Amino acid sequence: MVVTVSEVELKVQAMSKKKTTISRSWILLNRDGRETVLDVDKYAIMRLVEIHARDLRIMDPLLSYPSTILGREKVIVLNLEHIKAIITAEEVLVRDPLDDDVVPVVEELRRRLPLRVSGQGQGEEESCAQDSEENEIPFEFRALEVILEGICSFLDARTKELETAAYPALDELTSKISSRNLDKVRKLKSAMTRLTNRVHKIREELENLLDDDDDMAELYLSRKLAVSSSPSSNNSDGPNWHHSPNQSSKRHKSSRGSATTLQEENDVEELEMLLEAYFIQIDGTLNKLTTVREYIDDTEDYINIQLDNHRNQLIQLELFLSSGTVCFSIYSLVAAIFGMNIPYTWNKDHGYVFKWVVILTAMFCGSFFLSIVSYARRKGLVGS
Repeated sequence: MVVTVSEVELKVQAMSKKKTTISRSWILLNRDGRETVLDVDKYAIMRLVEIHARDLRIMDPLLSYPSTILGREKVIVLNLEHIKAIITAEEVLVRDPLDDDVVPVVEELRRRLPLRVSGQGQGEEESCAQDSEENEIPFEFRALEVILEGICSFLDARTKELETAAYPALDELTSKISSRNLDKVRKLKSAMTRLTNRVHKIREELENLLDDDDDMAELYLSRKLAVSSSPSSNNSDGPNWHHSPNQSSKRHKSSRGSATTLQEENDVEELEMLLEAYFIQIDGTLNKLTTVREYIDDTEDYINIQLDNHRNQLIQLELFLSSGTVCFSIYSLVAAIFGMNIPYTWNKDHGYVFKWVVILTAMFCGSFFLSIVSYARRKGLVGS
């Protein structure tokens, strides 16, 4: 089979186009349930949602940016681990919708974003009441809730997988210290450290957002859109020196309406409750990881205690061996002195002296060894 150069070029172009499609693919879902798959570059996204390049850059997968929730004039920019999305008051854009970790979030957005029509019949009153409550929530908060739920569930699932693998491995290491078990625990500890950093970044971002009411107010896109499109905000009439009889009442109503609008702008209780719920969930996940780390630290302390005990036993054995070596050296010294080929006058006709020298030297060395051991026991250098 002969492959021409043109066919190879076509295959290379198709592969490069496929890579470009994966890296540039977006899915757009609006409040009516309609969805559109987009294959555009970042400049088209900037024109579509009216966003600055610096805000879009934090969602670039080639760049390393921490988890961020940014509120802008018309959009909310989300960079939460693998979920990168842009939320407006009418639609939401999710990057890389074909990613295995992003697919569940996209499916949940398809299910929960469209406005539900109230059903008919007496048996559906409860579901209708629930649907009406969901429809009262602004679109951007429903999309934000789905994304936060997805990232919290994802991290919680990874934490449960880590717990399932960590506890048996630590128990096995406690029962048998080996290179294989130590390497397994080392890999689990590295994975736990990376996961803890990811969870901590999400928790820190939610905490910073909850601490600043102004940042939370920036996420009310529907409210800002309603205020900017209201007739009172566009009314720029010049001064009128001819007062009408009902002019004072109109001024009073206008001031009261502006006070109500200002109060609504400062009211972030709805979003605060939403963020607090997922802050508690992500904090619970962080507590689980903290518990696993404490279990790992306890296991390491237990192993270090075992190793110290073995080390102390080796030191005791070394003490006994050293004491025995010293005593045997004394015995060898006496044997070496009497074994020298030197003519002694008292060595003749005194063969019985050899027996007494051997016996007395052995008794002296044995008593010296026992005295060393008793001294070590008395000072607590060896166990009783």
